[in-house]
Amino acid sequence: MTLVAEVAGKTDVGCVRTNNEDNFGYDRRYGVFVVCDGMGGQAAGEVASKMGVDAVLNYFRQSAKNGTYPLIGERIPDISERGQALASAIQVANAAIHDAAGKKAGHAGMGSTIVAVLLKENFFSVAHVGDSRAYLIRNGQIQQLTNDHSLVMEQVRRGLITREEAEKSEIQNIIIRALGSEQTVEPDVDDQVAMPDDILLLASDGQTKHVKDADLLEIVSSSPSLEAACDRLIVTAKDRGGDDNITCVLVRMVEKSWYELWLDRWLHGRRPVWQSSC
Repeated sequence: MTLVAEVAGKTDVGCVRTNNEDNFGYDRRYGVFVVCDGMGGQAAGEVASKMGVDAVLNYFRQSAKNGTYPLIGERIPDISERGQALASAIQVANAAIHDAAGKKAGHAGMGSTIVAVLLKENFFSVAHVGDSRAYLIRNGQIQQLTNDHSLVMEQVRRGLITREEAEKSEIQNIIIRALGSEQTVEPDVDDQVAMPDDILLLASDGQTKHVKDADLLEIVSSSPSLEAACDRLIVTAKDRGGDDNITCVLVRMVEKSWYELWLDRWLHGRRPVWQSSC
């Protein structure tokens, strides 16, 4: 038996914003899943987040054609080849956004957060920059896999304020690390072992600041499908304020036999297996 991914995703403009600066995308063929939350004046954030998603997906599609993951940036110690590939893809995305920001006046200062997962066989790696998050739901428990690169969470890590104070802070939106702000970026990367029935949740901060961990767990665990869970997550965030764009992607690890894998590949050869939404 082999683990494969079932996936669903949804994004929503929310109740206050007039445009959606979030983007998400995935490609099941290569086991890559991405959420980006853009920032910048006018439509620049929208542009940055789409560039981030597209650059990561294209890195893995091109790597599959070439048969190797090109190393971009410095090698990270004690990280698998899978995790290093995810970090390299994020460096490509960072460079693309940084270069674009310097070429057009309306895009100056644009940037994006990113959280991404690369699933390969029975393992996965998680990488992120900014405050978009990844959670693991396993055996009825939820665990946050990422640590926000935000000013308030840095204060929490240093013991200057409590997590409860951070959740009420008026400066929650100040990010201390993002794609595009510098020529290179330092993503946090972690390797994990996947287990049957694991569910990964990737989400922008518009989702997680309104729906806390216990509610995320209850909604995902009690929903009849990943699609229904995404719908409920979005609706709940909007019901509780929805003052930002809201995006969630759910990935469930499912055991399949060789026959089921063959049938799945045959079916997906006849229809698209990736999605990018904005």
